[in-house]
Order: sequence, then structure tokens, then C-alpha cells
Amino acid sequence: MAWRNFYNEIKGLKLNELPSHVKPLLSIENVKKAVVRGLDNYNEKYIQTGSIDPLYHVCFGGMIFSYLVALPEERRHLEHQQHAKEHGH
Repeated sequence: MAWRNFYNEIKGLKLNELPSHVKPLLSIENVKKAVVRGLDNYNEKYIQTGSIDPLYHVCFGGMIFSYLVALPEERRHLEHQQHAKEHGH
């Protein structure tokens, strides 16, 4: 919903007007307010209701994070294996 509102706001702007419209939205204070508002909404939606969803979020987030951390090393192994296969090792 927020993306749709943002799109509707910038839809009528000219390209040279866009930076002056977006820059105040990306100020440190606005970003801090957005993060606090998001954390408050998460707390209200999941923590205060006693839902088990935050546990799932931590588990799946940890799995995704560990996958992304290990990905470069796995790619290096695959590239080395492919290189060895091409050169007959």
C-alpha cells in the first residue's frame, strides 16, 4: 500500500522534480521514524498477540542469512570444479 501511495505521488512529477521530492523522504529523521513505526507495528501484530510467528521469522531469517553468507564460497568451489573438469583434472 505504501508503494502504491509513493507511486501515485511521483507519477505526475517531471524527472528533474523527483530528487527534490524524494530527498526529504530519505532524511535521517524520516528513516528513523519509519523504522520505529515498523518495529511498533511488528510488536503490536506479533509480539503482543503471543503469536509463534516471530520464532519462524528468526528461524527462516537465520537460514536465509547463513545461505547468503556461504554462497560466495560455494560458487568458488563450483567454479574450481568446473575449471578442473575442463582441464582434465
